[in-house]
Amino acid sequence: MARVYPIFKVTVIVLWSAFVIAPFLWALTTSFKTANGVTGGPTYIPFVDYEPSTAAWQGLFGGGGGSIDIAGPFASSMVVTLSASIVSLVLGTLAAYGLSRFSYKTGPIGNGDLTFFFVSQRIMPPVVLAIPFFLMLGWLGLLDTIAGLVIVYVALLLPIAVWVMVDFFNTIPRELDETAMIDGCTPFETFWRVILPNSVPGLVVAGIFCIIFGWNDFFFAFTLTFTQTQLLPVAIVSLNSSVTPWWSLSASALISVAPLIVIAFFVERYLDKGSIGGRK
Repeated sequence: MARVYPIFKVTVIVLWSAFVIAPFLWALTTSFKTANGVTGGPTYIPFVDYEPSTAAWQGLFGGGGGSIDIAGPFASSMVVTLSASIVSLVLGTLAAYGLSRFSYKTGPIGNGDLTFFFVSQRIMPPVVLAIPFFLMLGWLGLLDTIAGLVIVYVALLLPIAVWVMVDFFNTIPRELDETAMIDGCTPFETFWRVILPNSVPGLVVAGIFCIIFGWNDFFFAFTLTFTQTQLLPVAIVSLNSSVTPWWSLSASALISVAPLIVIAFFVERYLDKGSIGGRK
């Protein structure tokens, strides 16, 4: 049994890795094919099964005679996602620290109810919020604008930041706060100088969640924009037509997932610390 378990573990890891990596390899090979290469039957090995071409990649940025350009939507998605994530992380961290360190009571409503209120905002189906957001942005004159999307995304991402950071702050001993206040720090100075530097893993985890949910959102990016502003998920879907350009879709899919892979690669060392630190 002792010898079987390592073999079984390695087998499962290899199979799971193949299951995860296979779609990326398929998309990568397809992105270097032409229309004839895709419709001509299954081909996998470049220079053996098919002659690779960069036409799909050039077409995505308006080159090679193509009319598709995702550079603009990509930049818009970066601005909206990063702006909303930063604002949500700042406000969510402050709110989470208050809920973790101070007691609030109004009738039967306490800290736990306030925390659940934030989390419950993610329970509602997006379609329930679409009309209120649409009317609000229309009244503010922010429909089909980056600023309008940032406001909406902050409302969507803020509960995630509060939920993660409340759980993380609860694991930090209160003695740190008390020691800092004895040394003359105000509550805000205690938060800024003592608690926040010890919360980097939690901040990274909360930030990653915010970026992932913001970057991958399609519903609000589609319903709240028209012609002036377009985010990357909407631009990718717009590539689909009566004849699906699999080569362009594959290239754009790889472009859309690349930033998340790069971010995860650089912050991976914080993820385990943040997830472990957030457990009670």
